Amino acid sequence: MPKPPSRVPARHRTLADPGSRQIVLKRIAALPPDAPRRWGKMTAHQALCHLTDSYKGVIGERAVSPTHLWIPQPILKWLVLHAAWPKGAPTRPEVDQLVGGTAPGVFAADRKALIEAMDRFCSAPDSRRGAHPLIGRMSREDWMRWGYLHADHHLRQFGH
Repeated sequence: MPKPPSRVPARHRTLADPGSRQIVLKRIAALPPDAPRRWGKMTAHQALCHLTDSYKGVIGERAVSPTHLWIPQPILKWLVLHAAWPKGAPTRPEVDQLVGGTAPGVFAADRKALIEAMDRFCSAPDSRRGAHPLIGRMSREDWMRWGYLHADHHLRQFGH
């Protein structure tokens, strides 16, 4: 029996909520390879690979270099988890498909790889989750919120 849609308001969604996670998976399934971007430089296919690399980076399957901004980490963490994400924000080179991220291959295979990486990200024990390259260590609850927001940001980038 299919799970009911999430009753969690969009501003509080997280990958820990099965309904919210199902919404993201349906949006990923509906994303066509030729979806026009609304902002940024990535193609829809590159965005799938970027998300895959990002989830892998969190659970230690891909190295991502840390960086620092002038904003204190606690404030930046609050902004990342509770405020709107800026369009065109820079990303780490290891997860930037235009620099050092995984190059797109076959769209269907890369979509499947994203779903599998998201599954591992969601089910990984806390001990496997490293620090975010910009905001440092986070709780499981914060990571699940970040995981939802990151996917949501890039799916909205392509109108999905």
